[in-house]
Amino acid sequence: MTEIGEAKLPLLGRRGAAIAAVRVYFPGVLASLTIAIAATFLSEHYGGPVMLFALLLGMGFHFLSQEGRCVAGIELSSKRILRIAVGLLGAQITVAEIVNLGVAPVVTVIGTVILTMLFGMLAARIMGLSRPFGILTSGATAICGASAALAISSVLPKGPTHERDTVFTVIGVTALSTVAMILYPIVVAVFQLNHTTAGVFLGGTIHDVAQVVGAGYSVSEETGNVATFTKLLRVAMLLPIVMTLALVFRAHNTTKEGRRLPGFLLVFAGLVLLNSSGLIPAPILVGIKSFSRWCLVVAIAALGMKTSLKAMADVGGRAIMLIVAETLFLAVLVLVILIWGM
Repeated sequence: MTEIGEAKLPLLGRRGAAIAAVRVYFPGVLASLTIAIAATFLSEHYGGPVMLFALLLGMGFHFLSQEGRCVAGIELSSKRILRIAVGLLGAQITVAEIVNLGVAPVVTVIGTVILTMLFGMLAARIMGLSRPFGILTSGATAICGASAALAISSVLPKGPTHERDTVFTVIGVTALSTVAMILYPIVVAVFQLNHTTAGVFLGGTIHDVAQVVGAGYSVSEETGNVATFTKLLRVAMLLPIVMTLALVFRAHNTTKEGRRLPGFLLVFAGLVLLNSSGLIPAPILVGIKSFSRWCLVVAIAALGMKTSLKAMADVGGRAIMLIVAETLFLAVLVLVILIWGM
């Protein structure tokens, strides 16, 4: 055989492997993407959180994850595409935005995030729930809702109820965030908070970014601006928290893969630095943010397909009580700090 013929063999082998991989994963990824598109359409035309729509629609197609051609692609979407989405979230944060908030909001956010997570872990233990479940729900509550739930879930130990707990947490924080968007502006009025403290309260307590924006600008433009910046600071806490959890849990993981620091965390940190330095052109930055959002919706649609309604019913009332307690703890803690500490 000639040297040219020998050189072509690895190329043909790689090409064949790529084609085979596409055939294996494409049906499941396509199903996840289709549900994501449907969820986005419903959210844009009828209102409501796109993440919740993606979850509920995905759960309606649970049978696709049980057997058939879609299984491998759904698994890929719920894990690898999820990690891509979380890594790209770093493009939404800059160091300058954090510095502009001043010292008081920064200290408030860092303190409340840590205390809420400690409260969640303690409450989970008292209620007889697992430590990873307490970390998952409290982290989602304290940081940034569904996005934090998915990021934290990716570094927690993969137990038999891991995916069910993740879906429950996403549904729980999304629902509570929508309720908070309606009720918390009333709290602002009752306690007569000024525009700045109202923004810190709304941005420091409501779980998801969209609901923070909705609640903040319903009060005033100034409140909306402060609420958005405060929320971005909470999102910035995602990197150190997930990095810490990854280091803690990999110490107890005996596999080579489990002891390796997740690459998506390095991507997250790198994008924060690049975005802060202004090296990412505006059109590319918009594209990264949009792609990250789509990846999140696709991943959560896949998680929905992997979750049955029966499994969700098995979560139990204690889990619901835990996530509600964490939400109330965060709200009361921030309110007390704003009224008596600032």
